[in-house]
Amino acid sequence: MSNMAETSFFIVLNIKTGEGFESCGKFFIGNNRGLANNIFKKLKGDKKVTEKSILTLDLMETSRGLPVNMQVISCTLEELAENCKLITKEIFMRLNLKEL
Repeated sequence: MSNMAETSFFIVLNIKTGEGFESCGKFFIGNNRGLANNIFKKLKGDKKVTEKSILTLDLMETSRGLPVNMQVISCTLEELAENCKLITKEIFMRLNLKEL
């Protein structure tokens, strides 16, 4: 099966600039929609993204090479640090405990 046909999930970090939001980081979550949603639900932040939002995290689905934004939250720098820790821990567990 080709990788282009697979559905993949990512969490993308965006920072607000003078021109809008710029992507500056991406976590590959895997190919499991349920797992991706469960990880995203655990993240700290606000579901409301406003003009005052500086940092956002997007849950993205890529299917056949086309990205689709599924959910977005805004967060503070402190929340981002916690979120990066949580995402890394979840990915570590998924990669090392495949039977789960």
